[in-house]
Amino acid sequence: MRLSAFAACAALAAFSACEKKSTATPPPAEAQKPTATGAAPTGDDVILLGEVGSLTGSEAAFGISTRNGIELALEEANAAGGVKGRKLAVRVYDDQSKPEEAANAATRLISQDKVVAILGEVASSNSLAMAPRAQAAQVPMVSPSSTNPKVTEVGDYIFRVCFIDPFQGAVMARYARETLKFDEVAILTDKKSAYSEGLTEVFQKRFKEAGGKIVAVEAYGKGDTDFRAQLTNLKKVKPQGVYVPGYYQDVAIIAEQAKELGLKVTLMGGDGWDSAKLFELGGDAVDGAYVSNHYSADDPSPAVQDFIKRYTAKYGAAPDSLAALGYDSARVVIEAIKRAPDLSGPALREAIAQTADFPGVTGNITLDANRNPVKPAVVLRVEGGRFKYVATVAP
Repeated sequence: MRLSAFAACAALAAFSACEKKSTATPPPAEAQKPTATGAAPTGDDVILLGEVGSLTGSEAAFGISTRNGIELALEEANAAGGVKGRKLAVRVYDDQSKPEEAANAATRLISQDKVVAILGEVASSNSLAMAPRAQAAQVPMVSPSSTNPKVTEVGDYIFRVCFIDPFQGAVMARYARETLKFDEVAILTDKKSAYSEGLTEVFQKRFKEAGGKIVAVEAYGKGDTDFRAQLTNLKKVKPQGVYVPGYYQDVAIIAEQAKELGLKVTLMGGDGWDSAKLFELGGDAVDGAYVSNHYSADDPSPAVQDFIKRYTAKYGAAPDSLAALGYDSARVVIEAIKRAPDLSGPALREAIAQTADFPGVTGNITLDANRNPVKPAVVLRVEGGRFKYVATVAP
């Protein structure tokens, strides 16, 4: 897999020489630009982790936030003395938001870099491309935020620290029916996304079971820029709300075009909306929408507020849920490394699987028999360029 000079520098962890020598033009600044920290040290005194993320491409804001959270977790662990008398480092590869590149990166981390575990990916489609490689090599893989159930179904070396789509989809269906009192809603789904398809299926099923009616389902493809035909069709059936389980860059355009067409309905979505880019691109067109998510910056707990302060001090912006999940995923692996008798794949896999009541900033994490966490979700309302907490929904 080819990496840009900037991504290679940003990805590999401790010499400043790489940053100084690189003359390539970096990619456009995202909501939270990663720091370029140089080449990851190797040797007997280092425990090397791998990370695969979208540092460029359509989901770059997700990948950068996640990478920042992981980086912060490793820095804090090293400042506390490391693990087993050794320092932690992470080798990061940019998959450019492409499943095939994610698979290539996973193979490189396993066969060339010899990492003990892989963190990533964010997008479910990318994680599904990586997971078979990790499973076959018996290298534990922990996804921070891939919510499609099929990801961990690949095998017993694949884990996640986020809730899964059946729960997230059910949360929004229940909220739409019971709290918003909607009787008829429509769905606009991304037919190219495993994430979007999974949420669509669950939301549709649960909303109907609650006595509601799905009046229309329209589809688009990731990267589309004109949604007017689908939105015009939705306007004709007069839904009370439209569920859009997509990613922030598409959702922002959809919201703008819905406003332009006079489709005055409440938009709803999932954690894929969570990015500062949503507000930059969508403006006030996204105001009034509701989304399910993993955590809220409004959470008053000392652990969450302390994390927000430390993250903001380092990166100059408050952490979104992707950053929080990246932080939690790294910390779960670090704690497992502490408990594992050795760093072999089977030993580390067993230690991760035993994670119980772990105090994450996105909630206490207990992994079930299917390597999925049992944890709550929050419902947030978009208001004035921010996500405002409105409710917590337990499993």
